[in-house]
Amino acid sequence: MDGKYFESEILNAVRKSEINKYLELSKSYSLSYIENINKRNVYPTSKAIRDLDIFDEGLPQTPQTTEEIIELLNTYGSPATVAQTGGRYFGFVNGGILPASLSARWLSDTWDQNTALSIMSPIASKLEEVVEQWIIDLLQLPPTTGVGLLTGSSTATLCGVIAGRNHLLKNNGLDITKTGIQSSDDIKVVISEEAHASVFKALRMIGIGSDTVAKIPADSQGRLLVSNLPEIDNKTLIILQAGNLNTGAYEDFQSICTSANQKGAWVHVDGAFGLWAAASENLSHLTKGMELADSWSADAHKTLNAPYDNGMILCKRREDLINALQMTGPYIISASEKRDGMMYTPDMSRRARGVELWATLKSLGSQGVQELVDELHHKALYFADQLRARNFEIVNEVDFNQVLVYFNDDEKTDKLLKEIQESGVCWMGGSRWSEKAVIRISVCSYKTTYQDIDISVNEIERLSKSIS
Repeated sequence: MDGKYFESEILNAVRKSEINKYLELSKSYSLSYIENINKRNVYPTSKAIRDLDIFDEGLPQTPQTTEEIIELLNTYGSPATVAQTGGRYFGFVNGGILPASLSARWLSDTWDQNTALSIMSPIASKLEEVVEQWIIDLLQLPPTTGVGLLTGSSTATLCGVIAGRNHLLKNNGLDITKTGIQSSDDIKVVISEEAHASVFKALRMIGIGSDTVAKIPADSQGRLLVSNLPEIDNKTLIILQAGNLNTGAYEDFQSICTSANQKGAWVHVDGAFGLWAAASENLSHLTKGMELADSWSADAHKTLNAPYDNGMILCKRREDLINALQMTGPYIISASEKRDGMMYTPDMSRRARGVELWATLKSLGSQGVQELVDELHHKALYFADQLRARNFEIVNEVDFNQVLVYFNDDEKTDKLLKEIQESGVCWMGGSRWSEKAVIRISVCSYKTTYQDIDISVNEIERLSKSIS
């Protein structure tokens, strides 16, 4: 056949495929998964993990049917998933997924929109614009704030420190987009010794090594000691936490941000899960002064229970974010009066995550967001109280949704954690705090009930009795 007129038989078969039938098959498997989520082991069994070997194969030479593919995923993939969308997963601050979020995601995945430019997807552009304003209002941030929707708070932190570095250097007469990375030597970075690893990663990625960073000691709960802050000036980048990853503790934003503003320093707040306390009248005291910072990073797929991946970077001065991240090209057609999503993130092409974030927020409303935040906090307190009543040591103050548990000594704590993770009843991770091995419980899913907590506590107590 003349190559000029070649048409693929395989692609013709795909074009004629019965997509409705396959979507219905996926729907039936999905509904079954949802309906049985609380009957499953929270962590997959050893057999389910071994069965994943079925996927070890070379790329098939000939096409496989869509039905075979979906059935393979359901038969061997579903049993090997972690049931984080149920009520008894307490690891890694992973949220659940709200009904409106999941439903909107199914629809928007069908749309398959690219959100780089408003001209590529007017609906994605509009919903990002609406969501931006809702988030600014919820978190009580300055009206000049710009919001970029991206994969998660790790990337958001990277964007925040880039914007901060560039802003500080520009104010000191240096344009890093022209002078290059050597100008970073003029930046002083101040950070808590308890900062999340992703923050150090972000700094390394922009050329600031860990040895050049001033690491400030923290108190017993992981709050940066304000009295130990070095002298700051208009070349200082300060990174704070809204919710320590282990304890959930919050920094003294009011004091630090006020001083930073007076000196012309830049403050970035890493608030992956804890930033949302600002949306609660009952917990907003934890974030007092946070609005005085210059940038913030957060995840909606944690506390808000939006689907993965839903992170965001927020920047007090919209132009600082755009100047740090914008991309241009002769083929790019931009309608300047509309929101072009790529101006606020490192990516050009990206999925329309703003659709499910819009659905998440609209389904809850401001009252629902507050009640979600409050309930996670109260359930964490309840979890801690129930364990304390059974003679487990709770080593942190439960400021928000994190609980650290200690059982007699490090060896027994580690052994108990292993037993819990293998039980299938619930799942939680481990960490170290105050030179102790601890069990780290994150209450982050709207699906978690008090009954789920009771079942988990009873299982933890049962397992502990067999540990000598």
